[in-house]
Amino acid sequence: MSLSSTSTSSLLLLLSPRGNPRRLLPLLLPLRLSSSSSAAAAAAAMPPRRDRHHGKQPQQQWKPKATDPAAAAPAVVAAASSPASSTSSSADFAGGVERMTISPSPQGGASQVWVPRGYATSASSSSSSSSAAAAEQRIDAEKLSRVFKAAPNFEVDNNTFIQSQIRATFYPKFENEKSDQETRTRMIEMVSHGLATLEVTLKHSGSLFMYAGHHGGAYAKNSFGNIYTAVGVFVLGRLFREAWGKEAPRMQEEFNVFLEKNCISISMELVTAVLGDHGQRPKDDYAVITAVTELGHGKPKFYSTPEVIEFCRKWRLPTNHVWLFSTRKSASSFFAAYDALCEEGTATSVCKALDEIADVAVPGSKDHVKVQGEILEGLVARIVSRESSVQIEEVLRNYPLPPLDGVGSDLGPSLREICAANRSDEKQQIKALLENVGPSMCPDHSDWFGCSGLDDHHSPSANRSVVTKFLQAHPTDYTTKKLQEMIRVMKQRNFPAAFKCYWNYHKIDSLSNDSLYYKMVIHVLSDSVFRRYQQEMRRNQGLWPLYRGFFVDVNLFKVNNMKSSIPSEDIDTSLKNINGALDSNSSAKDGLADEDSNLMVKLKFLTYKADEELGNISKAVYIRRKYGNKPLSSSTYLSEAEPFLEQYAKRSPENQALIGAAGDLVQTENFLAILEAKRDEEGDLQAERGTAPPSPTSTSLDVVPKAEGLIVFFPGIPGCAKSALCKEILTTPGGLGDNRPLHSLMGDLIKGRYWQKVADERKKKPFRITLADKNAPNEEVWRQIEDMCRTTKAAAVPVIPDSEGTDSNPFSLDALAVFMFRVLQRVNHPGNLDKASPNAGYVLLMFYNLYDGKSRREFESELYERFGSLVKMPLLKPDRVPLPDEVKAILDEGISLFRLHQSRHGRAEPSKGAYAKEWAQWEKRLRQVLFANTDYLNSIQVPFDFAVKEVLEQLKSVAKGDLKTPDTTKRKFGNIVFAAVTLPPADILGALPKLAEDTDANKFLNNTKLADNLTKAHVTLAHKRVHGVAAVSSYGVYQNHQVPVIFNAFLFSDKMAALEVELGTVNGEKIASRNDWPHATLWTAPGVAPKEANTLPQLVTEGKAKRVAIDPPITISGVLDFY
Repeated sequence: MSLSSTSTSSLLLLLSPRGNPRRLLPLLLPLRLSSSSSAAAAAAAMPPRRDRHHGKQPQQQWKPKATDPAAAAPAVVAAASSPASSTSSSADFAGGVERMTISPSPQGGASQVWVPRGYATSASSSSSSSSAAAAEQRIDAEKLSRVFKAAPNFEVDNNTFIQSQIRATFYPKFENEKSDQETRTRMIEMVSHGLATLEVTLKHSGSLFMYAGHHGGAYAKNSFGNIYTAVGVFVLGRLFREAWGKEAPRMQEEFNVFLEKNCISISMELVTAVLGDHGQRPKDDYAVITAVTELGHGKPKFYSTPEVIEFCRKWRLPTNHVWLFSTRKSASSFFAAYDALCEEGTATSVCKALDEIADVAVPGSKDHVKVQGEILEGLVARIVSRESSVQIEEVLRNYPLPPLDGVGSDLGPSLREICAANRSDEKQQIKALLENVGPSMCPDHSDWFGCSGLDDHHSPSANRSVVTKFLQAHPTDYTTKKLQEMIRVMKQRNFPAAFKCYWNYHKIDSLSNDSLYYKMVIHVLSDSVFRRYQQEMRRNQGLWPLYRGFFVDVNLFKVNNMKSSIPSEDIDTSLKNINGALDSNSSAKDGLADEDSNLMVKLKFLTYKADEELGNISKAVYIRRKYGNKPLSSSTYLSEAEPFLEQYAKRSPENQALIGAAGDLVQTENFLAILEAKRDEEGDLQAERGTAPPSPTSTSLDVVPKAEGLIVFFPGIPGCAKSALCKEILTTPGGLGDNRPLHSLMGDLIKGRYWQKVADERKKKPFRITLADKNAPNEEVWRQIEDMCRTTKAAAVPVIPDSEGTDSNPFSLDALAVFMFRVLQRVNHPGNLDKASPNAGYVLLMFYNLYDGKSRREFESELYERFGSLVKMPLLKPDRVPLPDEVKAILDEGISLFRLHQSRHGRAEPSKGAYAKEWAQWEKRLRQVLFANTDYLNSIQVPFDFAVKEVLEQLKSVAKGDLKTPDTTKRKFGNIVFAAVTLPPADILGALPKLAEDTDANKFLNNTKLADNLTKAHVTLAHKRVHGVAAVSSYGVYQNHQVPVIFNAFLFSDKMAALEVELGTVNGEKIASRNDWPHATLWTAPGVAPKEANTLPQLVTEGKAKRVAIDPPITISGVLDFY
């Protein structure tokens, strides 16, 4: 490429003489890329499938410490002028503004030639290995020791620059601010309007592993150079052996070169038995590629799923199972299918159902049942481009499943065999794994063992100093500039994150006092940071996303032989000129708004959760009995756990269902049969007793016999109005509606152990109703209340503020803001938590943090399972406007500050820690922000008298022993059993006079008193056990719609009665029942199951039942729903 047309003034260069040759560092090179360059870039995006060694010379790379630079220069120039090199160079330039090096001429003063600098050098496995060994031999340990010791004293001045290269990263963690139900609805709407496609993939139960080539590095989620990354490299290398057979070493080497040359990182779910047990021990050790990312210039570019499949099939790497839903019907059916399977789904049943529902289904390279087992962790559903279906079908046509040449051949010792043979020493395990995978895959072990003769020179103090210098130095490229912006925001907002820096041993021979090379690991310590960072991105549209698994190579260096004449403002101005080119596609993705393009929901299965919990508890008890309390390695734990699980599963069918596929003992059909054994085939509209309420809008109240006492307690936060509520209950005429006395104990007035005091008082009068007026925020307190219930023959009912909650806390930020606002309005509070308290905000954050880690659904479910009932106190209006940004920001800042304080000082008072000044400033601003939003905070609250009335009605039902049948709506977001059209009993009763015209029918109606006993009726459309999950879920698109129901006849016998029906249409589509005889069962004799009504037509033909035609037919309407 010619630079003659580029004016000298447009090249802002800094000269960095580091011996001969010298390097020029361009801050801006506004290059005009020709269409041929773009085409070359596209061609270079993927290597040809064959003949990769022919007709192409490896691209050369200039090295700053070459032994004979004068001799090396002609080779570099020759490489640059060769056809292969020019093609490669064009491809490199097409990715954006490329960094360049100047190649010195053998003769001083001769003209200099610009050569694009690549990221890696192609080499054979033997040459890579020998060069690595030679580099290690050249290390001057004494010199490097001096560099390491002097590094903390490296000072940043106007001649200091920073250059960075992202090496590996995974998708940003976007947390939906809406509930799962709202997210589902939005997804279905987008698909319905043709704006997007719903993509669903399997969630394999493993750990994140990222790979960027043997020089780019191998990375776990937040670390590198450990057993996790060694296992990842080994498994990846073994996948190449399995796929390519004898060609594996060559393909491994080419793959490494390809990744490094194109700055690509691949991410995968790594599933093994040696890195910890995720509920069920996998049958095989494997990996599935989940992302491919280009990291050359500008913002990381993640491949679409069709591109990932194309990439993986070219390299014969395993891909995940993918389903696409591109219509409203299929998308609705998917969510209905999940609800039908969420409590019992296994890999076989889930994949079978989704294969039937999806518009496009792409089987995974690895069969989950064969490599991991039947226990399935979950599914991931996300919104993707509407063109995905067309693109993926084209990829499947052009790239069929590749052969596996190594299957059946000897692949060498397995991962488990190597780890078991070296189980006593983790370092020896790492060494054995890397040596076994071979030099073509991993010729350099320095990330794990450093360099010979050197110790580990990483220290926490160096971390802080390197990050500070990273932010102070001039950026040499746009990527570095954006990374600086990101880190500054995180530090300014006190986000809990660690910026860990390590020496980059791949650059050890280039280290000098004026040029330092590091690897930076950006480790986010709390998931809440991602949500808070998203809010920062909304305020600052130019911010890059915060990625998971974030690793960056950093070069901090000085230009000493000249004074920089380029002001930092000019650098910023110059860099801005390429912002648009590099991030031109960042504002929208495939026509989707950012918020919609990031819509994602994770859907887990109860079988995985139960298997994980039971497995952990059972295995721990068994193994601890054998080994005592001494620490155990993962391999020992798993080796002992597996045979135990097999024995445990043999004891009963129930154990088999819970343990899963331990030792191949469980067949899918047996598993489902156990779960379905006690379910009525037709189903029942009444939800099962003891089911936890997943919806925040419904409440289940259990029976409390009047002979027992009652404990009313409050799992809440200060400011939730529990004391005011207790006063209202005490002063309510008639109390809770029975003759048991009411007694309240206010925590702020009790000195010493409050719950012990409650227990003592209950022993004195066990049959009274106790109002425990104190926050009960954790399981320790809940266990004490359970003990009181057992010892004093009482029931307990938790009263909780109603709130949507978040993924990690049962209380939303809206609720927290209201609680804080209420507390700061108090005067003379008995517990001294009021407007006069200097640490009121801190105290509420402390309580808020006690609930951290539980979603709203988990919180309610646990309380319900423990106590059998749940009362909700209305708090916020459902139609409120969103929380103001300034309120959200001050709360986020406080949460972040609390976590920093807690991690450093534990429970110490905020005024006594290192953040005392920050706490004082935050408390002051908290009051200013909340009081500035007084009108808003008052307007979003439900009136207190209404909240009291609602709570009293629920508590009276509990105290009287009245049983409220759980609302069937709570089953919708749980385990669906069947689809049906629910009929209003009043409308059916209105049709009975028509039936009475027949003498036999009239006599039957009078004898059975049907008019008095009919309380519910429905027309079953499909049942999961009889018709399958796909059949049930196919009605999802019609959920909550009115369906015309036509009564054609009345059939009855001495044991049952039913109406023969015909279903109408919804939006022009005929609704059809999967039952052979669509009907609504009205009555069955004692001991007769509702499903027996299906036999009425046959009984009529046999003369054992009668059919009375309804002429003209009667039409009513019902609602289609799931149960």
